[in-house]
Formats: sequence, structure tokens, C-alpha cells
Amino acid sequence: MISATEKQSKFLNEDFLLKNDFAKTLYHDYASKLPIIDYHCHLSPKDIATNRKFNSISEVWLAGDHYKWRAMRTLGINEKYITGNASDEEKFQKWAEAVPYTLRNPLYHWTHLELQRYFGITELLGEDSSASIYKETTTLLQTPEYHTQGLLKKMNVELVCSTDDPIDNLEFHKIAESSSPTTKLLPAFRPDKVYAVENPSSYQAYINQLADAAGISINNFDDLLSALENRIEFFAANGGSLSDHGLEQLYYFELGTYDVKSLFSKVLEGKNLSQEEVNYFKFHTLYELCKMYHSKGWTQQFHLGALRNTNERMLGKLGPDTGFDSIGDFSQARALASFLNLLDGTDQLAKTILYNLNPSDNEVMATMIGNFNDGSVKGKIQFGSAWWFLDQKDGMEKQINALSNMGLLSCFIGMLTDSRSFLSFPRHEYFRRILCNLIGQDVTNGELPADEAWLGKIVSNISYFNAKNYFNF
Repeated sequence: MISATEKQSKFLNEDFLLKNDFAKTLYHDYASKLPIIDYHCHLSPKDIATNRKFNSISEVWLAGDHYKWRAMRTLGINEKYITGNASDEEKFQKWAEAVPYTLRNPLYHWTHLELQRYFGITELLGEDSSASIYKETTTLLQTPEYHTQGLLKKMNVELVCSTDDPIDNLEFHKIAESSSPTTKLLPAFRPDKVYAVENPSSYQAYINQLADAAGISINNFDDLLSALENRIEFFAANGGSLSDHGLEQLYYFELGTYDVKSLFSKVLEGKNLSQEEVNYFKFHTLYELCKMYHSKGWTQQFHLGALRNTNERMLGKLGPDTGFDSIGDFSQARALASFLNLLDGTDQLAKTILYNLNPSDNEVMATMIGNFNDGSVKGKIQFGSAWWFLDQKDGMEKQINALSNMGLLSCFIGMLTDSRSFLSFPRHEYFRRILCNLIGQDVTNGELPADEAWLGKIVSNISYFNAKNYFNF
């Protein structure tokens, strides 16, 4: 009979995911020890600035993690133990019972990687080990090195960019500047609500908040642009140099198809726009924003393709971002090309990162970036890393292969967590191991020369240095 130790010895050992000797050399000698630049995440700036202490493993690991929530619901676990009023220990127990059934889902790898890397726990999580692991991890979380800043330091996180609404006063970014000496926290401008005109009443309330933040009365579209320019300047003064946008797709119209000033006035009057008018307003407002980003030398990010809030019953009960989104099948190529071309036509196209959520669009994105790389900046237009449903082994490999086949992998700025969890940073390790294994396999197959120094440099660049140089942090 195989012992428990023998069962575990091959799983998540030091050569996890590394299937050949060259891959092992690339990872261990060139990638593993590099710092992490996490240029897009959803961590709480307040939690970083105040060096939050978590009361339990459930609080840091299960709260807000809709990946885990979806798996638990699929297994028939009652919502009480997911987002409900069960105790932290009860929630952890239910998650522990679920973990063995997540095999071949990335949750299985992430769960055990995180237990190992943060807590040194190599025991598999399951019903029998739940109580001891809950006790051990929760005890460690009470110590200073397991507060938020310690968790970031433990993973060698050099810098994180949060995701911040234009109305944010960035108070906690300012505090973090002095309270978190080992990890730098920078804001990223996320103006999705600025063009979310589908509901006039909620939009009016948001515009009032934006006006207060900017100190500008917003009575017309020109005022809106002035307020946005004000907030971009504020973000820049506080270290911001990135924007980010979550969109189903980018829209494109001929400028002037609708009178954007009239559309804005209609919304402020509480009138509903047609779907075409909504789409035009999004297009035109985003076009104006992108010109502002270019003038500041910022990088703009577009996360495209999520079909959100598909379950209206659960949306009503739990709200958005609770695990009821999926991959969408939106048309991307033509409007995206036309939108980027409009900006490029006046040489106002900022550095741009394109992320797609539908893997069928991998080759679209990999070829799209080549249309607008103009020699002015290395890798000016980037095909962003596999994200959300795709940040797993198969998704990462497909993204890397599409980029390799139709662009230049050597210019790639690498991985990000896109996470709300302070325990998610082993995903950078996961990515680096997958990258090294793919290149190592090419060497083993005779498809790349066994030039360790050169390939090690490429791996190091993708893991860390390309992002550091691209963003000029």
C-alpha cells in the first residue's frame, strides 16, 4: 500500500509542472526568486495601509472568493456556508470537504499551493484535516508576519496596483506609502461607472459624487470631461499611471453619429437612452478618456468579454461579483480595430493591454496587437495574460502559444493576479512554472537551442523585468 507521504511526494514538489530538466533550470535559476509586480488586482488599499489582521483563515481565504463559492454551490453546499451567517470555522469545514472534489480544477492546485507557500502546510486539505489546518492557519494569522503587509512580503511582492473609482480620495494609498515599506501600492483609474448610463437615476447619483470629488459642477458633457481630467490629474499626482476598463466589448461609431452632449443631458434629465445611444455614449466617453491617458503617458487596460450577473434571482439576493458571471461570446475584432485606429490616426493611442475572456478570441488579440505596435515603444500594445476563467494551466498555455505564434512572447509583460485575496500570489509562481515548462519542452524537442543564458534572460524578462520597464514604475 502507498503511504500518505509517498502519495504527496510527487504532488506539488519543487519540480511541480516542470516536466524536463531544462524547464527545471529555467524556473529555479531564472524565475523563482524574482520579485512580483502585480499591476492589476482588486486588493483593498485600506487592508494594506492599515496592515489588517485576519481573524481566521476563512476571513482571508473564503470571503469574496467567488471561484470557491461557485465550486461549493455546484457540490450542493447551502449558501449559509458560502456567503451566509455560518461561523468562520463552519465555512472552512465545508470548503475543506469540497476541496477533494475540485480535482483538475485550478482551485485544487491553488488551494494546496497557498497552504504550502504561506503556511508551510503540505497535508492535503479535506474533511479529516480541516480542524487541524483551521487551527494552525488561524493561529499563524494572528502574528505580525501574517498581517497583510507581512503576507505581501512573504511572497516577495514589490508592487501592486489596486483598482480605484475616479471618486476615490486615495486616502489609503497615501497612508500605505509610509506604512508598507517593502510593497509599493499604486492606484489604477477604473471609470466604468462614468459611462454606465443604462440607469439614469443611479447614474445621476454617481455624477453628483464625481462632481464633489472633482470640485466641479457637472451640468453638461464638457463639465464631465473637465471633472474626469481633474481626477486623472489627481491620480497621477498620487502615483497613478494606469487605467483599467471592464467591458463586454469595445464599441465603435463614426464620431458625430449621435450628439453626445444631448445624450448626456437626456440622462441627467432622467430619460432612458436607446441601446444604440447607450453604446455610442460609452464609445465617445471612452474615446475622450483615452486621449487624456495618452497625454499623461499612461497605460490603458481593457478587460473584454465577461457576461456578468446572468442569474437575476441570485443577483437580487447577493448583489454583483458573487459568482454568477461567465465567458461571453461578443464580437470583438472589427470594432476593437476601428477604436484603436481612431486613436492611432491622430497619434493619441496610449500604451494598451488587451485581455480577452473568451479563448476563441486568443488569435484575434494576438494579431490585433501587431496592427498598432509602431516601433515607438517595445511591446506598446500587449496581449494581456490569461485572466479570470482562463488563469489556469490550459488557459495560460493557450494564451502563451497564441502570442508566441502571432506576436513576440519575448516582449510579454507577464502575469497578474486580478484577485481580491491576499493569498493569491502563488498564481505568479504557477504562471512562471508553466512558462518555463513550455520553453523547456521546446528545447527538449529540438525546437529551440539549449542556450540557457539567453532563454533564462527571456524568462526573467517575462516574469519581472518587462513589466518593470514597460510601466516605468
